[in-house]
Amino acid sequence: MLVDLSHSIEHGLITYDGLPAPAMSDFLSREASRTRYAPGTEFRIGRIEMVGNTGTYIDAPSHRFRDGGDIGSIDLDSIANVPAVVLRATGRRSIDSVPQDLRGKALLIHTGWSRHWNTPTYWNNQHPFLTRAAADALAQSGVRIVGIDSYNIDDTSDLARPAHTELLRAGILIVEHLTNLDALPDRGDIRFFAVPPRARGMDSFPVRAFAMV
Repeated sequence: MLVDLSHSIEHGLITYDGLPAPAMSDFLSREASRTRYAPGTEFRIGRIEMVGNTGTYIDAPSHRFRDGGDIGSIDLDSIANVPAVVLRATGRRSIDSVPQDLRGKALLIHTGWSRHWNTPTYWNNQHPFLTRAAADALAQSGVRIVGIDSYNIDDTSDLARPAHTELLRAGILIVEHLTNLDALPDRGDIRFFAVPPRARGMDSFPVRAFAMV
């Protein structure tokens, strides 16, 4: 069974307070295309303008570090068919402990904050986050990728952004703005996928995140 863990990207829908919403439009409308093709034949080519931090997205090391690898350099083994562990952290704001035995795995942190998606509450800086101590532990754990269903994996009042810093320094990828993690089982074989386009020069990019259970 496949479980979708992604938010939809929609015209005008804000992901992150202060960043522009995606703008979707026609580059070539169906009506305009009729002049280019045989009678009864039409096509549409859409256009989207957006920042990389839109919807459910992945952060590459270059998001934090100038000499880090970018989105286009991510190894598929790190983002596709990765065995996953779910950490239930609902009702907690600061997440200061993480599971053991994460080497080669994905850690998916279920906070329940995604229920506030597309509301002012989502961005009110009271969201759950990973503490520096937890980030330090993860940086040493051998985990491949860490995902969270919250507004930011860091406390946004901490401008040093320790979780981003320690995880990305260690080459551990981050997926933010997940959803539907409550649909995953607590144990068993869970495989996580969060694959962006092979976009060179981009530091963050939307993904269609999902799990196979």
